Amino acid sequence: MKHTLQKISFHLFLCCLVLACAPKKKEINYPTTDLAQNSLIPKPLEVIATNSAFGLDSKTAIFTNQTTEGFEDVGMYLAEKIKQRLHLDIPVNSTLDETVERIIYINQTDSLDSEAPEAYQLYIKNDSILLNATTAAGAFRGIQTLRQLIPEESNDTVAEQPMWLIPSGKIVDAPLFEYRGAMLDVARHFFTVEEVKKFIDLLAYYKYNKFHMHLTDDQGWRIEIKSWPKLTEIGAQSEVGGGPGGFYTQEEFKELVQYAAERHMEIIPEVDMPGHTNAASFSYPVLNGNGKKLSYYTGTHVGFSTFDARKDTVYAFLDDVIREIAAISPSPYFHIGGDESHATKKTDYIHFVEKVEAIVRKHDKVMVGWEEIVQGKLDSGSIIQFWQDSVNAKTAALKGHQIIFSPAHKAYLDMQYDTLSKHGLHWAAYIPVDTAYNWDPSSYIKSLPKDHILGFEAPLWSETISNSAELEYLAFPRAIGYSELGWTPAESRDWEGYKARLADQTAFLKRMNVAYYPSKLIDWKEPKNVYKEIKKD
Repeated sequence: MKHTLQKISFHLFLCCLVLACAPKKKEINYPTTDLAQNSLIPKPLEVIATNSAFGLDSKTAIFTNQTTEGFEDVGMYLAEKIKQRLHLDIPVNSTLDETVERIIYINQTDSLDSEAPEAYQLYIKNDSILLNATTAAGAFRGIQTLRQLIPEESNDTVAEQPMWLIPSGKIVDAPLFEYRGAMLDVARHFFTVEEVKKFIDLLAYYKYNKFHMHLTDDQGWRIEIKSWPKLTEIGAQSEVGGGPGGFYTQEEFKELVQYAAERHMEIIPEVDMPGHTNAASFSYPVLNGNGKKLSYYTGTHVGFSTFDARKDTVYAFLDDVIREIAAISPSPYFHIGGDESHATKKTDYIHFVEKVEAIVRKHDKVMVGWEEIVQGKLDSGSIIQFWQDSVNAKTAALKGHQIIFSPAHKAYLDMQYDTLSKHGLHWAAYIPVDTAYNWDPSSYIKSLPKDHILGFEAPLWSETISNSAELEYLAFPRAIGYSELGWTPAESRDWEGYKARLADQTAFLKRMNVAYYPSKLIDWKEPKNVYKEIKKD
């Protein structure tokens, strides 16, 4: 009944619009446009073309559901992106007047075919675009599709003013996985707030919903902990290669959390332990468990550091750290790392992981850790991140855990594309663009139940990169393909079709000044005119 009333309300709204605008409305003969030929990434579940167009221009207005939280914000975000790109001021939920000839309506409904919270439907007609979604997150994913449908150039022949023709038809869409993430290692090299924001923006465009921040490692501690100030006074002042390092104040971290939340993306903080802890132990030697004298570490070797797993002070320290970060992190997840703890005795490692899980749960978070933590007796609600050993993934499933897939030789963004790559490593593999795309997380480990796969994450470790341009070189275009692995079912994916769609992303990447790797596997479509997105006022 509720859905029926919503449909009636919307149709009445459209009727009022048509009546209000009819005396001034000029008939437009739209050229034939084919929605099915657009290069959408990730590929939607269903696209039905009707071979006409919606004319986006200065006579367009955006209206949204205003009774459900977040929908108006989605409309404002769309208007902002249109202004940045096309220099059009599109009003949102303003009083309807005779200047409006076409509308975009972002509607909340409880009656989509899919139960996925991020599902959406787009109905594109000559005079209206209707975006239906159950949640604001679904609506936000839908407007990323709409953004990709806006052509690079206006058609100045069909109307008196510049008009961008969006192909008409219907799109029904929903994600494959609940968890679709990327990770950035800000510990080996520090990245500024603005650099992180740009990466978040690019990921949001391709419908990522998780952003994992690797905040601590041997080379640096990157998050302010007020109860343990030497972590940043000492531990943040170094990085790989001997650079100045840096850290985020708690206010800056909250700023990043809010920025991501506005893009319906969740930041998952990671404090790596009991290994990868040189920076913390150098700041507070009482934490150290390897018995060696500590100093700043600016190299890239792993496995030499450890907390003292049998010292109460360590757990008091971690209780403070987790408490302070949990208080400024709305994500339900807290990542404890747990990988490559070669300097920790196995019995100590298991004891440590079990103790830390209890602390994480005390602060109302779900523990996430790299696959090695499966050795402990953990609550089945804790999540395992698979990166190397399929036995660990199978063990995790047998114990009832959900698994995030990040196999190093397929999904690590810090791996070189080939022998000519300027940045990156290749200890796991060379990962060219086609190798990154041509695999399926759902069937990667045979006999692993699919219902134990929470989703996919592409980690970007920063041993060889120190700024946005170098980050983007390794992340793009592979992160674009990974977005499709997380969103689109395997039976709808194929390399030949994907690489053609990827080639058409050139204009967006150029417009956003992305220093992507121009793989020779892709016939990149150089755009004629690319207008740089203008800065937000």
